[in-house]
Formats: sequence, structure tokens, C-alpha cells
Amino acid sequence: MATIEKFEDLEIWMEARKISAKIHELSIETELKNDFGLRNQIKNSSGSIMDNIAEGFERGGNLEFRQFLSIAKGSAGETRSQLYRLFDSNYIEEKEFEDLKVRLENLSGKIQNFIKYLNKKDFKGDKFK
Repeated sequence: MATIEKFEDLEIWMEARKISAKIHELSIETELKNDFGLRNQIKNSSGSIMDNIAEGFERGGNLEFRQFLSIAKGSAGETRSQLYRLFDSNYIEEKEFEDLKVRLENLSGKIQNFIKYLNKKDFKGDKFK
């Protein structure tokens, strides 16, 4: 595994950013734009995925990073649940729903695998050197 020097290098952060951008696009281009509560909730939860990955990385400690990755994974689940609400409210078509659902499931799996990887490492982070 190549050395990761900044959170922007993390594949999970890059994918979370793409999903957040897609949710933002939906909030402008669909009737979701008029459902202020749900629009804000799903935009916040999708943004929380990438933000928690970044914040955890920047904390400089393995334990804190894993904790923030766990929060990011939870936000991915929250976003996926809200995606069902978008679909059930007829804001998105089934194909778009399925595509985003699969992307969020895959991202959750990658975050979980990264947590498992970090659990096996002795590295404690710059904070503890």
C-alpha cells in the first residue's frame, strides 16, 4: 500500500466526495429542491461521510481515525436510508436509486475494510511520536 500523505489521496474520501456531489446535483435538478428538510438532511449526511474521513485523518492518531471512520460509515448508512425516502417520494427514478444505493453500500464496505486494516497496524499516528 502506497503511503498516504493527505486525506485527498484516500480512495474512500474521493468516492464520498463524488457521492456528495451527486446528492447536491439531485438537490438542484429534482423536486427535492422544494423539500427543504429532506434536502438538507441528505446533503448534510452525504457531506458528513467525506468530512469525517478528512477530520479523522487530520487528527493524527490511529485510534481517533478509526473512530471517525466509524462515524463516516454511519453517515453512509444514514444517507442510504434517506435515499429510500427520495425514491419513495418519487424524487428519483429506480435506476438512479439503485446506482447510488450500490455506491453507498460499496463505500461502507471499503470504509469497514479500512478500519479492519488499521486495527491490525501498530502505527499509532504522528500525535504519539
